[in-house]
Amino acid sequence: MKCFKVDLQSEYPFLKGGELECLLMEFPWDGENTIGWKRPALIVVPGGGYGMCSRREGAPIASEFFARGFQTFVLNYITDGDEARYPEQLIELAAAVDFVKKHAQEFDVNEKEVFAVGFSAGGHLTANLAVEYDNVEALSGAVLHCKPTAVGLSYPVISNNHGHQDSYHNLLKGYSDDERQELLKKLNLDQSVTEATPPAFIWTTATDAVVPADNSLRFALALDRCGVQYELHVYPKGQHGLSTASLEINHPQPEMKKASAWIDACAEFFRMYTEEKY
Repeated sequence: MKCFKVDLQSEYPFLKGGELECLLMEFPWDGENTIGWKRPALIVVPGGGYGMCSRREGAPIASEFFARGFQTFVLNYITDGDEARYPEQLIELAAAVDFVKKHAQEFDVNEKEVFAVGFSAGGHLTANLAVEYDNVEALSGAVLHCKPTAVGLSYPVISNNHGHQDSYHNLLKGYSDDERQELLKKLNLDQSVTEATPPAFIWTTATDAVVPADNSLRFALALDRCGVQYELHVYPKGQHGLSTASLEINHPQPEMKKASAWIDACAEFFRMYTEEKY
């Protein structure tokens, strides 16, 4: 096992920020049957209202999926300064996917199996990439191979109409009212889903008082209308930001054990799109 960090800005000079925390299993093993084995890759995108990157939605998530057979990467995207607004975070996530694909052999990764899972505002960012990956070149001026194989959306912000207003405030700071209204036409992400959107695993709780479950439902219905595969879980109880839904992350809540099932369910969903046999 090896852990290290990558400064994405040094790899992609047009970025304003971005760092990858990498947790990788080293290969090959001594056994002949594992020589040449590749793991799928998972990029973890923490939440934080586009004003911070939550530590509790970073390494704890990466470690869970690492234990389930993924090479894992946590993206710490820019959240401070005048440049920390759309589309910078989108381009940083796109660069992270591109970076993992370009270094697939070095990282013992199957380059066709790069997934992303995001939380709250990080869920918005992950879903934004899912619906706008083919527009990244126009936004960045660079060719980035950034289409994820599938995405996981954890209590995601999806719509300004029913979502976390501070997330949109931070994402669109510095834009005029007219510019904001124009950008919201595509950043209300349920309105941007197409048949080319990657499959999505979505989970939330019915009692989330910060990002209502309506956000997840809207995105799932948009996927359904376009014939895109998805899996949706709305757990009956649970506060916003459950992360792993474990005691390590949260104050004791009787409903956490039920919600913690999302990790295995998400990993199994991603494995529908992998070549490796588990």
